[in-house]
Amino acid sequence: MIAIIDYDAGNIRSVGNALQRLGAQYELTADPARILAADKVILPGVGNAARAMENLRERGLCELIKGLRRPVLGICVGMQLMCRDSEEGPTQGLGLFDAHVRRFAEAPDAKVPHMGWNALGNLDSKLFRGLPGGSFVYFVHSYYAGLGPDTIATCRHGAQLFSAALKYENFYGTQFHPEKSGSVGAAILQNFLAL
Repeated sequence: MIAIIDYDAGNIRSVGNALQRLGAQYELTADPARILAADKVILPGVGNAARAMENLRERGLCELIKGLRRPVLGICVGMQLMCRDSEEGPTQGLGLFDAHVRRFAEAPDAKVPHMGWNALGNLDSKLFRGLPGGSFVYFVHSYYAGLGPDTIATCRHGAQLFSAALKYENFYGTQFHPEKSGSVGAAILQNFLAL
């Protein structure tokens, strides 16, 4: 069973629908016991990182997430919360990924938010098994994690190269939305389920 963490900050319906299309069973929950019992955990997220982090704290889920030893996938803001900190708020993150989250600078060739389909590069993880570099996925974000030791995929928005995905031990994160990324996103979710 997959636990989708419910903390009032998630793109829950689209993540659930994507898992259903793959034939995976999931449960939407904020119950620590149910999260601990799950085979895989997904931390979705849309909106403001500072508010989302506050929601996690209010539910007492921060230390629980950090202590998980099964595969965990953070999506969009969920991934950003797993980083050290974010300029949005600003806020301290869970510190699972060695990355800082910053706001994109406005530029003629790089509007903010970064929204739409963009290509992945430098794929380096089982999460991307079977996918070629240059595969397109769907992004909607104004903040990004810089490159670092946990980067497992990159993307470019204007002049800014950033982490499209991160990994540390059993923790994975995607800045893009695999649940909205068609067959490529479905393959990434399937690879996550197979970990």
